[in-house]
Amino acid sequence: MVYKNSNINLYYKLFYKRLKNPIITFFKLYLNNNLLLSLHMRKLKLIWDFHGPNASKIAQHHEIHLKEYIQLENLNISITGVEDLNDVHSIAFLIVNEDKMKPIRDALKPHRGQVYDS
Repeated sequence: MVYKNSNINLYYKLFYKRLKNPIITFFKLYLNNNLLLSLHMRKLKLIWDFHGPNASKIAQHHEIHLKEYIQLENLNISITGVEDLNDVHSIAFLIVNEDKMKPIRDALKPHRGQVYDS
């Protein structure tokens, strides 16, 4: 039995043949593999902070530039936004997959980042 995913192939070779009930084992391995994939596909929120009385307007303007960058680089990113944390602190943000983060981070130089909870 050969599966497209190399992790499942490895599990199959190591464990599948040794257990008495291969169907249950397959589902357990499938669930574990999906958990591994979801960990690798975690999303990150790249954040730019703006302070001062014009912070909200500046963050909105920065979001325009983020959207321009996405179009220019043909990125598959659909989540950008602005949040007003208080009267004098606003953020502009961009949500990216963890595996695509490094080149975007290096090009755009966000002030900080965090794991995105959808």
